Amino acid sequence: MHWFKSIKTGNPLIHLIIMALALLLLGGCGYYEGERPSYANAEMAGKISMEVLDRVEIMKSYKKITEHNPIMVQRFGADPYALVYKDRVYIYMTGDKFSYNADGTVKENTYGNINTINVVSSDDLVNWTDHGTVYAAGTNGAASWGANSWAPAAAYKTIDGKDKFFLYFANNGNGIAVLTADSPVGPFTDPLNGPLISRDTPTCAEVTWLFDPAVLMDDDGEAYIYFGGGVPCKEKASNPGTARVVKLGKDMISIDGDPKPIENVPYLFEDSGINKIGGVYYYSYCSNFDVPAGAESELGFSQGEIVTMKSDSPMGPFEPAHAVLKNPQVFFGQGGNNHHCMFEFDGKWYITYHSRILEKEMGILQGYRSTNIDSLMLGGDLEPTASIGTRHGVDQTKAFDPYKEIPAVTMSNCADIKTTQYGDVAKKYGSGEMILTGIQDGSWTSLSGVEFGNSGAAALDIKALGNGTGKIYVKLDTPASYAIGTICVDLNTKEPETMHMTFDDTIKGKHDVFFVFEGEGYQVYSWEFTR
Repeated sequence: MHWFKSIKTGNPLIHLIIMALALLLLGGCGYYEGERPSYANAEMAGKISMEVLDRVEIMKSYKKITEHNPIMVQRFGADPYALVYKDRVYIYMTGDKFSYNADGTVKENTYGNINTINVVSSDDLVNWTDHGTVYAAGTNGAASWGANSWAPAAAYKTIDGKDKFFLYFANNGNGIAVLTADSPVGPFTDPLNGPLISRDTPTCAEVTWLFDPAVLMDDDGEAYIYFGGGVPCKEKASNPGTARVVKLGKDMISIDGDPKPIENVPYLFEDSGINKIGGVYYYSYCSNFDVPAGAESELGFSQGEIVTMKSDSPMGPFEPAHAVLKNPQVFFGQGGNNHHCMFEFDGKWYITYHSRILEKEMGILQGYRSTNIDSLMLGGDLEPTASIGTRHGVDQTKAFDPYKEIPAVTMSNCADIKTTQYGDVAKKYGSGEMILTGIQDGSWTSLSGVEFGNSGAAALDIKALGNGTGKIYVKLDTPASYAIGTICVDLNTKEPETMHMTFDDTIKGKHDVFFVFEGEGYQVYSWEFTR
């Protein structure tokens, strides 16, 4: 407002009147025509902590706007497992959540309070839809007999003409549960009212950690489950003998035969994985922390590293192949257990794994994990080989289509925002429809690589609900850019109402889109750009 400096008057009353008029003008719901920030590029914008624009402090995300890892920052998510279904990849994660000391400080993560499984999905590996948290175990969980839900694995199968979905997880280190649903995001229920695999299962009583399932759906329709881990004693560290494999029944909720030991798995720790690549079966796992110092050249791997073995049969025997991912400490500086899943999507191979980079950005180093995705390197023989963990992550596989109703919980990044369940089903089971909540001044979400085309978008329909007031700004390419559109929010409704925003200029071409919020008390259900 440099024009104030040019007014020559000594009358304080006139000054007050002028300032009041200016504030009224700036507080309107048209887009702000003030000075525009002159950031040279998105990388520079990603380094700013916050900017005062449109009278709103733009809050800082836990990752730069040029980074794709971790894949979500609104919640933690560990032990990721990927399921590809109908051109989308669904990631299921252990629901890490804070535990607190009596003085309010965050405790070290001991996993004892975890009884939910987080679910997100994407069709481009950058913009992720938050489907909530499956209430898997505990008093209010689908498997209420279980205490915990760790290290999920997911599969689907067409049974009686319908696609059925199966979510396997560990009840801490003492058994494997299975839930079923008609959708990859639930609602999930327990068909067994007890474990699929327990210490009463033949060959499983002596498994140190009866956890970490992985499931293979083979080309012939047969399915197999792999699980187990732990080191019984120091003397067995080089060959613990605690991995198991068994064929699943046709119904996917029973086992066909007795679990078979996977023999001679060098320095096994945990984290079973299974893939079929080029007709070869690859069993993968995390190595334990008894690997001798200096033995990497001989073994081909070090402590806490993801290692593969290969076979021409899903039941083995397996022989050593390659190490594929070093411990996250090598890439990010914070170590711990290493948990992964390799998957193919849109003709390319990827590896999802967890790291501690989110908690580090939060200033907390207590072992809370978040999920990353990076490219999986394949050798000329299609064998998985050494891959690299990065903060950048993977490139977007295709442009984002804005001309459809988009759940507001679909985002590539966000700052100071939360998501919560919407509707009776999601509130009961934990996953399903979700809405943006926790909105405050300067919080925001973003969509990456949005293709508006040559004709462009002229308007935006916003469905929102709640009891609150504020504004929503739409910005392009950085959250610190000027607003191309602004809408006032004044709501008192339990059901989503549609608000219509018309842009002064049509949005054309490809952009990252940022939704910046002001006010509180309202929630956002969806967006839809219109021509």
